[in-house]
Amino acid sequence: MKKVVILNKKEGETPLASLESFRNKNKEYKDVPMTYAGRLDPMASGVLIVLTGEECKNKEKYLKLDKEYEFEVLFGFATDTYDILGKVTHSNIPRLCGQVTNDRIKNLEVDIKNNVKFFTGKFTQTYPMYSSQTVKGKHLFEYARAGEEVKAPIHEVEVKSLKLLKLSKKCGDVLFKSFEKRIGRVVGDFRQKETLKIWQKELEGSQVKYIVASFRIKCGSGTYVRSIANDLGKRLGTPALALFIKRTKIGKYDKV
Repeated sequence: MKKVVILNKKEGETPLASLESFRNKNKEYKDVPMTYAGRLDPMASGVLIVLTGEECKNKEKYLKLDKEYEFEVLFGFATDTYDILGKVTHSNIPRLCGQVTNDRIKNLEVDIKNNVKFFTGKFTQTYPMYSSQTVKGKHLFEYARAGEEVKAPIHEVEVKSLKLLKLSKKCGDVLFKSFEKRIGRVVGDFRQKETLKIWQKELEGSQVKYIVASFRIKCGSGTYVRSIANDLGKRLGTPALALFIKRTKIGKYDKV
């Protein structure tokens, strides 16, 4: 049996579900202690490290490893989770109803490149309210779901590099059909029905074009990519969220 197993977590499943799926398919691990080192959100996919047996005691070492991701940012909407699994909190549809011209895309590209510097090096990041970070023994997402006010803690993160790969356009109705499938894959209680109703109202049948930016990032442990998407939008003066997130590497462990 391997001490370290590298899994490809699917979008929609939790890390625990990914681990248990592996265990069920590999009976030799049935009674072996196993744990995953480093969470991935339900809407994120990619490399997941699973430790087995005695190696579980070294979990902290693996949690500290650097990570690499490929992700997309959708401009035009912001949600309470900073990704498509959340409720829309801000939108700027009136600004986007005009034609998305090449000049408009070029201007946004320049703005993004000018602001990337604010998300490289060491800087502080506020934990998302919909995260497993604890305050007074309670997860932040528990406070958020209950509507209870609590101050989310701040922590220092480090981004080694953040590169804009390309900009593209996507139609609102096409986005909704994609959201319908992707959110439908999510296992567990993550307000899927409520969220889909909101997206249906916002996007179904819409021919509005939205701009999507693709990035590659290398960062230290504890960096929330969806927070970077949300905060980039704030710097640019337009709502934004993480459309896709895929973890491609943890330390020396590459994609499956």
